[in-house]
Amino acid sequence: MNIAYECLIRHAEDDRLADKVALVFCRLGAPDDVWTFGRAAQAVDRIARSLTAIGLKKGDRLLVRLDHSPEYALTFFAALRAGLIAVPGSPQLTAEETAFIVADSGAAAIVADHTALAGLSDEAESLRALRHVVVRGGDTPAAFAAAGTHRFEDMLAGLSADAPPVTEAGDPAYLIYTSGTTARSKGVLHAHRSLEGRRICVREWEHLTDADRVCHAGVLNWTYTLGVGLMDPWSVGATAILYDGPRRAEVWPALLERQAVTVFAAVPTVYRQILKYNHVEDFDWSSLRHGLTAGEPLPAAVHDEWKRRVGTELYEALGMTEISTYISFKPGFPVTPGACGRPQTGRPVRLVKRDGLDDAPIGEVGRIAVHRDDPGLMLGYWNRDAEEKEVFEGDWFIGGDLARADADGLWWFAGRADDLMTSFGYRVSPVEVESILAAHPDVAECAVTTVPVRDGSKHIITGFVHVKEGCAFDTVSLDRYCRKHLAAYKCPRAYRQVDKIPRTPNGKILRRALPGASATPSESAPTLEGGFSSR
Repeated sequence: MNIAYECLIRHAEDDRLADKVALVFCRLGAPDDVWTFGRAAQAVDRIARSLTAIGLKKGDRLLVRLDHSPEYALTFFAALRAGLIAVPGSPQLTAEETAFIVADSGAAAIVADHTALAGLSDEAESLRALRHVVVRGGDTPAAFAAAGTHRFEDMLAGLSADAPPVTEAGDPAYLIYTSGTTARSKGVLHAHRSLEGRRICVREWEHLTDADRVCHAGVLNWTYTLGVGLMDPWSVGATAILYDGPRRAEVWPALLERQAVTVFAAVPTVYRQILKYNHVEDFDWSSLRHGLTAGEPLPAAVHDEWKRRVGTELYEALGMTEISTYISFKPGFPVTPGACGRPQTGRPVRLVKRDGLDDAPIGEVGRIAVHRDDPGLMLGYWNRDAEEKEVFEGDWFIGGDLARADADGLWWFAGRADDLMTSFGYRVSPVEVESILAAHPDVAECAVTTVPVRDGSKHIITGFVHVKEGCAFDTVSLDRYCRKHLAAYKCPRAYRQVDKIPRTPNGKILRRALPGASATPSESAPTLEGGFSSR
């Protein structure tokens, strides 16, 4: 089994699909960059054969450090085709962060833009272990002369006869470094079999067919984008649509209309911003079947407003870097705003008690557990045996997500085990409080965490609020609203007005960056899918 073959090569070998559009890459003020399955597969095969020809072997790690572009996607899939382990990196990584990933992963090669390599020159000594440097768009900086140097454009045009090796379902395919705020991120290793887990997502959450045109709002270093934006549509022969340009909310409605997008995927913040900064009623949404959302809790108010004004449903999912999206709502079945859905059919997922592997009773918050047999589950943490042992109890992976199930079988996300706050001896989930506070009619966005007071011996739950334009910051109104919907011990004891809620580039609430926030261990927990650790 090989992900690149299943997603691209086999379609190019099918006369019915070879000339079908696989990828549309959109840029403002420039023509669309359009790739058919045949053209994309040929490029992937040429790059893969070239990587093999320069001496890279099955299992070698290849760091992809390109800008958001078709070439990023082609290189990622070429690494899989060549039996290498792709390490997708962000263009925003600092030189120090890049050097750490190279050293920690033992990367044999890097594919990077000329400008990125130039920025890494000061770390060239730390990157000396790289055997090969492949540069795109220019010459290799002199600092890397000791490595074997190659031009990406030559690989793309190459006709090497070296055939890629055969890969099995259990062979490593890609290594994702979590995008949290810990001093040392960790690599999460996935196998080619992960595509089988993704096929369950396609069936149980996304409902994709080869007729779909799927647009993802993210960038390609993010596994949410690589998975939902590329692997999933390509696995069924659908068209993937990506965008490179200013991430303004005004861009999306026109882009979705022009590209006749049928399924849109984004974090909840993007949907909220589209509604806030656009008169969505002016656009034609007739092609859009539904939207997909993950990465952070979807506020019920955003769901309801989107459905009322745009007219399509939003289907939420819960996922982690270690397991992808595995709990979700399913098209064709009613959505209950605030819940995160049900375990997808075919996923061995349970809710277990906090202190063992017995099933958690209905209505009681428990830990989400995934059996080792799930094909979407990671192979493990890269060279982190101790941390890996911490998240397994017998054959069950328990990564720290909490939820409760109701009598109807719906699951309700309850935060992370290490995100929980303490109030009057009770454990309180910040996610639960945020979901209520966000529904206040004057609140644009919010975050909740604990803040130390007095000499630091006491911590109080504090709500950080960015109010909507034209609304007043009224702590009495906020407190009255929370007390109406929450038990007293769950309510914030103080409120602070902020201009914005700090987030990572992937939309995660950065609670530790809130003014005066308590230091918590939550940032060291397993990171959710593509860095979705607030969800």
